[in-house]
Amino acid sequence: MNTTTRPPRGRKRRLTVRPDAHPSRVGFGRRALVLRHGRIAVRLPWRPVVVCTVLALACTGVAVLALMTGSYTLSPGQVLSALSGRETGFVRELVVEWRLPRVAAALVFGAALGVSGAVFQSLLRNPLADPGVMGFTQGSYTGALIVILVVNGTYTQLAGGALLGGMATAVAVYVLAHRRGVKGFRLIVVGIGASAMLDSLNTWLILKADLDQAMSAAAWGAGSLNGVSWNQVAAGGACIAVLLLLAAVLSRPLRQMQLGDEVAVSQGVRVSPVRVGLILVGVALTATVTAASGPILFVSLVAPQIGRRLVRGAGVTLAPAAFVGALLCLASDYLAQHVAPTPLPVGIITVVLGGGYLGYLLFTEARRRL
Repeated sequence: MNTTTRPPRGRKRRLTVRPDAHPSRVGFGRRALVLRHGRIAVRLPWRPVVVCTVLALACTGVAVLALMTGSYTLSPGQVLSALSGRETGFVRELVVEWRLPRVAAALVFGAALGVSGAVFQSLLRNPLADPGVMGFTQGSYTGALIVILVVNGTYTQLAGGALLGGMATAVAVYVLAHRRGVKGFRLIVVGIGASAMLDSLNTWLILKADLDQAMSAAAWGAGSLNGVSWNQVAAGGACIAVLLLLAAVLSRPLRQMQLGDEVAVSQGVRVSPVRVGLILVGVALTATVTAASGPILFVSLVAPQIGRRLVRGAGVTLAPAAFVGALLCLASDYLAQHVAPTPLPVGIITVVLGGGYLGYLLFTEARRRL
């Protein structure tokens, strides 16, 4: 028999689970949502839960709008009927086979880029840490360009080339920046130099190619979701799902590493293997997106900062960054296809948004130092 006693005044009450209670339950605290299953409990602060829910609803709204809009306009009811299988014929093929792969790709790839940026910014403790700024995106683009222009390979070979190019760039930048340990600022500076060199190499490869190959490579290099099929979404989504799971597993020691390597080592964290693993996961996320759609720049730079400001947290914010990245990529693709005077690659819109954010970041940093 359980007895409950009133706690002394001045002490906070603790949420207890009776032995005869169901092993799975949800606790509602003042500042957090607690999910329990047996002896395992997960504490989720309210603000990130609310922010991610609102962002998910926003993604759903923009996705429905994108499925409705086009040369053949549909109503919300037709879109929902096609998605549920009640609509058949031309409307279902238009929604499910033509428009939905593009929307799904924008959501999945945007989430991957957001998490990649959050990993690098948290790992290096610098808001400018971005796979595009540090040259990893350009390295993936170089590997994919070699496959396109030299081998003229399949999508699988393209994905492998992008992954190898990104990984080779990451290893080179890490080795060049390693001097009695790896410091975030040094890694970013070396990455900027590698990015400039790879941009020149990519331009040279395009100029030396045949006209048809150069035009297709240049169009693909702007970052575009044109022609994305369900096969690419399925293959890329499976790889991204595994990488997101690895990022979530490594996020716990990452929180300790944000306090400094010495503090993390004192708490039993193996800093070097965790850092290398996080870099590989971040590069693999970027390379997977680059292989499918080309380099979509600045989403991984902007999404983590917006997510962190929305949740008002100083720690690792992978989930908000993923939702913000998905919303940014989908909204940018909608603007590029239906608002711009002529259809544009999504990478052009993200560069405009990212450049504006970068200018805002530099302006606020300058004001902070005055």
